[in-house]
Amino acid sequence: MKRPKLKKASKRMTCHKRYKIQKKVREHHRKLRKEAKKRGRKKPRKDPGVPNSAPFKEALLREAELRKQQLEELKQQQKLDRQKEQNKKRKLETDPDVELSNTEPESGQRKAKRAKTSKQSPKMLHCQELKKVIEASDVVLEVLDARDPLGCRCPQVEEAIIRGGQKKLVLVLNKSDLVPKENLENWLSYLKKELPTVVFKASTQLKDKRKRIKVKKKAALSKSEACVGKEGLWKLLEGFQKTCGKAIHVGVIGFPNVGKSSVINSLKQEQICSVGVSMGLTRCMQLVPLDKQITIIDSPCFIVSPLNSAPALALRSPASIEEVKPLEAASAILSQADAQQVVLKFTVPVFTNSLEFFTSFAQRRGLHQKGGSPNVERAARVLWSEWTGAFLVYYCHPPASWTPPPHFNESIVTDMKWGFDLEELEKNNAHSIQAIKSPHLASSILFQSSGLTNGVIDEKDIPEELPKQKKQKQEQEESYEDVRIDQGIVDKEGDDESLDMSPAEEACEALPEKSQADKQSAPSFVFDKMTEEEDDAYDFSTDYV
Repeated sequence: MKRPKLKKASKRMTCHKRYKIQKKVREHHRKLRKEAKKRGRKKPRKDPGVPNSAPFKEALLREAELRKQQLEELKQQQKLDRQKEQNKKRKLETDPDVELSNTEPESGQRKAKRAKTSKQSPKMLHCQELKKVIEASDVVLEVLDARDPLGCRCPQVEEAIIRGGQKKLVLVLNKSDLVPKENLENWLSYLKKELPTVVFKASTQLKDKRKRIKVKKKAALSKSEACVGKEGLWKLLEGFQKTCGKAIHVGVIGFPNVGKSSVINSLKQEQICSVGVSMGLTRCMQLVPLDKQITIIDSPCFIVSPLNSAPALALRSPASIEEVKPLEAASAILSQADAQQVVLKFTVPVFTNSLEFFTSFAQRRGLHQKGGSPNVERAARVLWSEWTGAFLVYYCHPPASWTPPPHFNESIVTDMKWGFDLEELEKNNAHSIQAIKSPHLASSILFQSSGLTNGVIDEKDIPEELPKQKKQKQEQEESYEDVRIDQGIVDKEGDDESLDMSPAEEACEALPEKSQADKQSAPSFVFDKMTEEEDDAYDFSTDYV
């Protein structure tokens, strides 16, 4: 028996419900009208035309009519051009040999342009920008990290400044609050024999010019946040400008993460240059006028030469330009640090090799993989980012005896010091050292410096990349011009070769023979349970716990 068809549900409703819906709709429309009135949105007014009382009405109307005709003709012409192009494309699809001679030169020009842009790698552009800054500057401030001042100096760049003619070089010891007071005084007495040296500590909290924040009361900055050494540097530059008798340009140069942009922001007392934790954030030169007579130029970081030692490459290579393997970099840094002080600082048990340290460090920080095994690679990445950051306290001892570098002699040293009031600078430095709240020697890590870090200033000296690396960096190089404008950060992909073996095994191969012998004593789960996700490329500079 067939089932009887059910009647459709009636759409009738009670009057109470219908009136309630209508009321809600009215309220909604009223709310929308109110919001639109607040925003100030109004209907576009109709063009009233030329009033009859206006003079030269006929001439104005004729001009408007002519303009209208010209626009219509232009549209017709564009339409015809589009049709011609479509016809050409159809002909080429049917007969590819036709008009091949006309298209060949255009494609050749395009290929040449593409080849030119692809040749300009980020490293080449950094070198070009750095040369521009050095050429445009009368005084060059080389910013050094007070934790490793000798490792932050580049002999190739200093030599280029000396060859540039009448240019002055001044050393700025930034991050002076991260080293013990005695160590800072020793470094100051060592460096001032060679060049004028300023003790400086950049401000960590500055007002961004682009963001408007309403603040009722201006709270005074604490000692850890306030800038120290600004007056000394300002007076030094002002005094040199007066001796020159003209407006001067001051270039700020240095390796990545030494605080170049932070020094400029501290002098200007507002956040003009972009700063961040990531290494190599500044990509192009930027002019910042301090006053009518002094203009500061921000510059991109130095390019590190691959001939340097492993610790120097680990500390001075930005992940946005160079390819950094976290396990190798962190292992190289750890080999130069005092093991006992590292154990006390990070509260880990005594270790015999770097792999053992990363295992216990990962367990201490709660860095685990799937299955609960410690994430060794991530632990290495965290250590690398902390060591290159602006918070970890460590220091290096200056050399026992002062010997001038090969590119310096007595006449150059006297020329560099001419025009500066060194007595006043010494007083300001002494005042700055007293004002800085320095850490205790017991809570700091002793680090063995690898000496001067060699850099690349000429585009010809940049080593050629392998075909695999070129393929991986193709997209980054094409979009680099846009990145320079936006001051963005470009992420890198890892090598295909690194996928063949686990990162932990790679680090062990990079370690010395002694540490490889100790590999057997390390827990076996570190090598057995590494996932494929850990082999993926990563921007190491932004990973923090």
